[in-house]
Amino acid sequence: MASRRGGVSLPDKLSNNSSSILTKISRSSIVTRNKEAADDAAFITKKLLRSIGKAAWITGTTFLVLVVPLIVEIDCEQQLNDLELQQANLLGTPAPK
Repeated sequence: MASRRGGVSLPDKLSNNSSSILTKISRSSIVTRNKEAADDAAFITKKLLRSIGKAAWITGTTFLVLVVPLIVEIDCEQQLNDLELQQANLLGTPAPK
């Protein structure tokens, strides 16, 4: 007995006595509903993980394009300010504010 989107299938025959019991159990409505619920949960989990991956990709690329250049520019500006402060101290002029 195979389910809609994959999953575990029970063996058809093990022995004469146990095969009828296993067949009855595997064809019961409770087992069928549980298999369908497990399949649906797996399907939803796959879709959720795919959506999370897409969101992580968008967030990561946006960070690289927008935030990293801003951080680099702020660092350059800080280095320039430090250099001007050092030059002002060496020349004996008051530090710019």
